[in-house]
Amino acid sequence: MTAPDRPSPLTVERAVAAALREDLGDAGDITSAATVPADAAAAAAIAARKPGVIAGLDCALAAFRMTDPAVELTPRAGDGARVEPGDAILAVAGRARALLAAERVALNFLGHLSGIASATAALADAVRGTGAKIVCTRKTTPGLRALEKYAVRCGGGRNHRFGLYDAVMIKDNHIAAAGGVRPALAAAKAACGHMVRIEIEVDSLDQLKEALAGGADVVLLDNMAPDDLRRAVAMTGGRAVLEASGNVTAETVRAIAETGVDVISSGWITHSAPSLDLGLDFL
Repeated sequence: MTAPDRPSPLTVERAVAAALREDLGDAGDITSAATVPADAAAAAAIAARKPGVIAGLDCALAAFRMTDPAVELTPRAGDGARVEPGDAILAVAGRARALLAAERVALNFLGHLSGIASATAALADAVRGTGAKIVCTRKTTPGLRALEKYAVRCGGGRNHRFGLYDAVMIKDNHIAAAGGVRPALAAAKAACGHMVRIEIEVDSLDQLKEALAGGADVVLLDNMAPDDLRRAVAMTGGRAVLEASGNVTAETVRAIAETGVDVISSGWITHSAPSLDLGLDFL
């Protein structure tokens, strides 16, 4: 799999610097300072212990470079690569104390983001050939959204909106506050320019009828069973993009995709994906 456009270096450096500050504090790695000679050199390798898809290599590289600018880094598997247990991901060589200081931060980012990429890939693989796209949500770790959404792309998924600022998405509480589906859509259309697409969430076919009549560009079908999703696709007839959400797992996603919806969104792939098991061992 080809890696997507990477997050900006500033995004990576800011996140990694904060993680290193959290781990090293003001005193630094007192264990390594006490046990490892200051001039000791070492070589190590990060390898996969479980199968998965890699994401977050830039974060691992940044962690090592920030602790030792002279470190030698040799990537063996890039973002988007599928790995099996034992496959090498990154070779590192430099001051032993620096490698030890960066180890956990590098593995935390690489394991977490690779876990997201791996979870996304499982869903993307399951719907292959249906035409449905797997997308993420805003259910992300505070401060890490750009990196986690990048990991989704590494796994073959697509990104939903990045925040409240870049798309209009009318959810159930907006509908309740606005007085209904039609008033909410009308207010959004009046407030937004012609370049802004409007999505609205519905949980019944009756609400879908209202959304289509109101001219929604995208309709999120929330927690609908496959039979209702098929009816929704037939009712819509291509007039709007249809997004299915709720109860999306590796076991259910194929049936959801086969209903004909355009997009399947999952919060699980970012907020609950298990970290990919990786390890760093000195050679």
